Amino acid sequence: MGRPSKPLITRERAARAALGVIDVQGLDSLSLELVARRIGVKAPSLYYHFHDKTELLAEVARLMLVDIEPPAETPGDWEENVIKLCVAVRRSILQHPNAAPLLLQFFPRLLLLPSYDRALAEYPFPPEDQMMVVEGVEKLTFGSAFFEAAARARSIEPMPPFDPVKLPNLASAIRSNTLGDEEMFVETIRCFMTGARARLAAKDRAAASKPAEPAAPRRVRAAKN
Repeated sequence: MGRPSKPLITRERAARAALGVIDVQGLDSLSLELVARRIGVKAPSLYYHFHDKTELLAEVARLMLVDIEPPAETPGDWEENVIKLCVAVRRSILQHPNAAPLLLQFFPRLLLLPSYDRALAEYPFPPEDQMMVVEGVEKLTFGSAFFEAAARARSIEPMPPFDPVKLPNLASAIRSNTLGDEEMFVETIRCFMTGARARLAAKDRAAASKPAEPAAPRRVRAAKN
């Protein structure tokens, strides 16, 4: 029997097989044996591509970001483009809620840097304030995805049951909310952007209204005789 024209195992194929196992059986149930069985090889064959299970899990985390579908951009609308990208990232994570903890453990941030650089080219903020916006948007996006993924992985509601009599304000807020999870996330990003613009505008106004410091008196050198 001749050798197969294509190798049975590649790093990506093994990582996708591992992600499939995690999706169905959970992160704690993952083993090299299950991954190998899914591909149709023996477990020791995986060590040709990965030193250990940890390296395989890191590749799964990388794969989850690689699989993000880049959204079509709206020319000239930086805020809408940022929101579209954030939604795409969140959706990609929530496709694999059981695997979401891997992004916390092996966060492959390097893959996101080109997207950050492209977004910064359109940001209407001065360079000294841009990283504040990047950090805020990133943390809101991943924080929202991780909380939602944790609830989905355990098949529970994001907000736990509570006594509305003891917590009437929270009960009223939840009862009055008309937004779905993704809609709430989008509105949260928009509020952050609005607050960032308002804060930076206030800084500009404060700087403009600050009285100019008087010029230092010029020292007159004595003439030499």
